[in-house]
Amino acid sequence: MTSTRPMIPIAKPLVSEEEKQAVLEVLDSGQLAQGARTAEFERVFAEYVGTKHAIAVANGTAALIVALQANGVGQGDEVITTPFSFIATATSIIACGATPVFVDVDPFDLNLDPNRIEDAITDRTKAIMPVHLYGHPARIAEIREICNDNGLALIEDAAQAHGAEHAGQRVGSFGTGCFSFYPTKNMTTGEGGMITTNDDDVARLARIIRHHGQEQRYLHEYFGLNWRMTDLAAAIGLVQMRHIEEWNQARIANAETLSSLITQVQTPVVREGDRSVFHQYTIRVEGDRDEFQRRLEGVGVGSAVHYPIPIHRQPIMQQLGFGDAELPVTEAAAAAVLSLPVHPSLSRADLEYIAESVNKLARP
Repeated sequence: MTSTRPMIPIAKPLVSEEEKQAVLEVLDSGQLAQGARTAEFERVFAEYVGTKHAIAVANGTAALIVALQANGVGQGDEVITTPFSFIATATSIIACGATPVFVDVDPFDLNLDPNRIEDAITDRTKAIMPVHLYGHPARIAEIREICNDNGLALIEDAAQAHGAEHAGQRVGSFGTGCFSFYPTKNMTTGEGGMITTNDDDVARLARIIRHHGQEQRYLHEYFGLNWRMTDLAAAIGLVQMRHIEEWNQARIANAETLSSLITQVQTPVVREGDRSVFHQYTIRVEGDRDEFQRRLEGVGVGSAVHYPIPIHRQPIMQQLGFGDAELPVTEAAAAAVLSLPVHPSLSRADLEYIAESVNKLARP
């Protein structure tokens, strides 16, 4: 099965004349660094997530580092997290001087499994950091209860989950939320990140830490670096916020269409009462996943593997001594997952072709 049709890309950032005009207005204003547009973006994003505060930063990794520091995570602490994510989930913990403690994932949605967390808690545990993987909410209410029972901070890695909901509540509002605005995310600022919280003290500290640790100019009472967002990025973000729900709904509709048409592989599932925003539409392939991916590419269907090597198996984690764990659910997932296009630019014909191609190539 071969095709001469153009490749259907796995992702396609949506940027229009609105964003271009917004950037030009910032350039004309002369206020390029963090300023009024960043403050307005923070206000709008906090309202969207449903929190008192939003603190804009330079990227999603910065959001994780600043959020951890603002919650008191430091040298000698442990943070329980998932091994099935992008490596920044773990390296942000290490950057704070703390140790990532990996707990296996739930086979249902590949998010951190709450049933395995309590066995990993020690007297050094400071926080739990689940990831809302692929835009699917983790079982965050259960994890919050574990945090409350044990006096632990809850840091939500919501980098892929803008607008996702658990039990009618937006992710990023259960603890301290961390979002990314990388170009392939459900919305973008080019590069950028956001921290969300209802905790006044965490918000205050996050704002200080992102600004070289100073609350008063040239008085540095905390350790911080330059993690600030520019008004150029915030201007793009403000425009994107006008469309995020339209784009999320398109992703959800595209995912529903794919799931109704794909019959030969395991398609993603969403827990009843949850809302996934399908940053990725991820199937699980039996047999040789990598060969299946090559054959999809051959017929013009883009795809990606998120993630082929679990964090605890990454060479740098082995070198640093953080890779000593047996996590069978995670390792099985890493060998089977494959993300298909689900972005808002897909047509009905694209979706039908993707499903048809998957079914033909997966059929015994």
